[in-house]
Amino acid sequence: MTDASRTIRPDDTTPEIEATLQKKLAALPLEKKVALLTGGDFWGTLPLAEIGLQRMVLSDGPAGVRGASWDERDPSLNLPSGTALAATWDVELAHQYGETLAGEAQRKGVDVVLGPTINLHRSPRGGRHFEAFSEDPLLSGEIAIAYTRGLQGQGIAAVPKHYVGNDSEDERFHVDVLIDEKTLRELYLAPFEAVVTRGNAWGVMSAYNRVNGVTMSESPLLEDPLATEWGFDGLVISDWTAVRTTVESARSRQDLAMPGPTGPWGEKLVAAVRAGQVAESDVDEKVLRILRLAWRVGALDGASAPVRASIQTHDPVAFARSAAAAGMVLLKNEPAELPWAVAPSRIAVVGEAAAHPRTQGGGSAFVVADHVVTPLDGLRSALPSTEIDHRPGVAVIRGLVPFSLDDLVNPVTGAPGVRVRFIDADGADVLVEDRRSAHLVWTGGVPETAVTLEVTTSFRPAGSGVVELGVETIGSVEVFVGGDRLIDGRLSSLDDAMGTGLLAPPRLSENVTVTHGHDVQLRVVNDLASRGHLSNAASISFGLVASDTDDDARIAEAAEAAAAADVAVVMVGTTNRDESEGRDRISLSLPGRQDELVAAVAAANPRTIVVVNAGSPVLMPWRSDVAAILLTWFPGQEFGDALADVLTGAQEPGGRLPSTWPAEEADVPVLSTTPTAGELAYDEGIHIGYRAWARAEAVPAYPFGFGLSYATIDLVSTTVVGHIDDSPGSVQAVLRNRGERAGKEVVQVYLSRENSAVERPRIWLAGFVAAHLDAGEELSVRIDLPGEAFRHWDAGWKTEPGAFTVHVGTSIEQQTAVGTIEIAERVSSLAGRD
Repeated sequence: MTDASRTIRPDDTTPEIEATLQKKLAALPLEKKVALLTGGDFWGTLPLAEIGLQRMVLSDGPAGVRGASWDERDPSLNLPSGTALAATWDVELAHQYGETLAGEAQRKGVDVVLGPTINLHRSPRGGRHFEAFSEDPLLSGEIAIAYTRGLQGQGIAAVPKHYVGNDSEDERFHVDVLIDEKTLRELYLAPFEAVVTRGNAWGVMSAYNRVNGVTMSESPLLEDPLATEWGFDGLVISDWTAVRTTVESARSRQDLAMPGPTGPWGEKLVAAVRAGQVAESDVDEKVLRILRLAWRVGALDGASAPVRASIQTHDPVAFARSAAAAGMVLLKNEPAELPWAVAPSRIAVVGEAAAHPRTQGGGSAFVVADHVVTPLDGLRSALPSTEIDHRPGVAVIRGLVPFSLDDLVNPVTGAPGVRVRFIDADGADVLVEDRRSAHLVWTGGVPETAVTLEVTTSFRPAGSGVVELGVETIGSVEVFVGGDRLIDGRLSSLDDAMGTGLLAPPRLSENVTVTHGHDVQLRVVNDLASRGHLSNAASISFGLVASDTDDDARIAEAAEAAAAADVAVVMVGTTNRDESEGRDRISLSLPGRQDELVAAVAAANPRTIVVVNAGSPVLMPWRSDVAAILLTWFPGQEFGDALADVLTGAQEPGGRLPSTWPAEEADVPVLSTTPTAGELAYDEGIHIGYRAWARAEAVPAYPFGFGLSYATIDLVSTTVVGHIDDSPGSVQAVLRNRGERAGKEVVQVYLSRENSAVERPRIWLAGFVAAHLDAGEELSVRIDLPGEAFRHWDAGWKTEPGAFTVHVGTSIEQQTAVGTIEIAERVSSLAGRD
């Protein structure tokens, strides 16, 4: 595996390169310089042939590369989501993850990947936490560095996001996040500092929200500390539509306003420069940074672009499978239920997620996968001689469920799918597409002259009776069934943020009677002029609204199947209504009656294994009643095979918790994400996650860093060493695998400071290493502790002199004090290693 710590390619410019960039800049009049500062289209920058500047394609990640279109005909690799990656605690794997994304980006013609997401898990209710890494800034930063180096080592730019304070979703477009300077520096800016100063990120995305009264696309934080202290010479790219002013944002370190081609800059900015409201030198600096990024990704002719390293040749699908297993966390295993040494004769697999799993979260991180291996697929493939009895259990999927491809017939081609027409004011076709999905999104690419979007198809009902037909979109919409108008209404987004309006639109629905064997002719018509702020983007989904089920009967059916099986595997999890961009969670409980389902199955079969398919913490009131609990997160398209690998022991469950999992919601020290009068105060300061749990002296269900192994690995000895190389100290640890199989352990090093003169957490993560040991192997590892782990913010970075206690273990709760490190007093007004 590639060494994640080495520099793979030269990405620092030389005086000669900077002179070339300056020459290209000097050739441009003001109007063209300003034009470069807004996207040329929805996903690309503006090309200028006269200076050899090519269009750079930007694409959503961060767990797959969608490309410039959201189109099932051009699918993407769906990798495990952010929490699954962070749960590996493995920087080498994170580096390979970045390399894999780079290969996908090159295949898709993408130059810039909008990721990683490195906002912190301040509250477990954060709706987008599946996409971010951890509640801890050091773990988030280290994974981000490796991800970024892997991606950029192949010549593809990384854009860590969202800078800064976008740690929850409620009112994200306008909320004012109030954070004191110490908390901002020690927690929320720390992962960005790491990925900029040590990962050398080529870009950073500014967030929608305000911090301390100033929207982030105008914030002085873009200049200081990002550019000044950290030396960031890359491009600040806005979140989509986050630039909302002309003068204020142009005066800031904000560089590129997305999307294009229109926005608040353009002619207004040209006028502001000529009126003396914005200095032309500010425009010049922004253009230089665009040219510098173009040079780095090879999109600038005549600038001696750096030689790209060859794209890695490892199998991306095989990597997706192994990475998913590496992030799975075994929370309980009594009495050594897993792995199955002998394949069970009969397994009752319970839960909707077994057939319809969540491989990724909702929102802009979503990619259309080529295929998804369901848990049922994976188990049947791995255990061909085992009888697998699937029962769906309680209803979990709610809301609109788009028609599956098998249910639809394109009325023109006769193939599975739909016919899409974009129609102009004269009724003529502007664009016609034959699509293979009932969930359609156009992020850009809507023809300028189109005024109507029409989708037609034939729906083949699976049964007879009354069904609820629904449509989700923005604007005026009509739905015709067999020529008769069934739905006629107008839908408006509750949020003016583009991501929410486009990716989580509201719904209209009506009942209709269908008959099995009789196709239903459907026509959906959307008035494009009524969409408002969505400009050249559109989305429309149609299908059936999930109906109520007899949960009591389905629970009884599942329990009966479990009683007749050797083993029961219950799949539980969240839905796209619980964990998605644009909204926070209102509860940590599993949706629906899943808790009752688990309890009934566990009562029927003591060998019950619960597989939790969720991207962030959920409550598990039945945890003491089941034999095993395996947390899979949102594990990507190879979910089923990876799950089977772990259950059968073909792979180790390699994950450790990157966040704290509570027993009760009332126990969570920092819970609310709801703004008050437009403000969200981070009153807890530096005490979030396990730090807050330690201060509250509360006990969670499962602590930060926790996870079980199939192997028997002992921490034999630890030695604390004083100043070594550029580190204030390090820990030398010896591990021994006493078992008969290879395994993994994550050695975690924490610091504490008794009687500190400054406010600190009671204990905090200072270093870690993921160690892989063969059966019987003894391995020595060294964890260097960076100077940043000892410093604190007090109008500048300072280091309190004296002894820091060093703790070593395998979780925040399973650790022991093993020695001290003496630190001399140091004071610095700038960021950096102390």
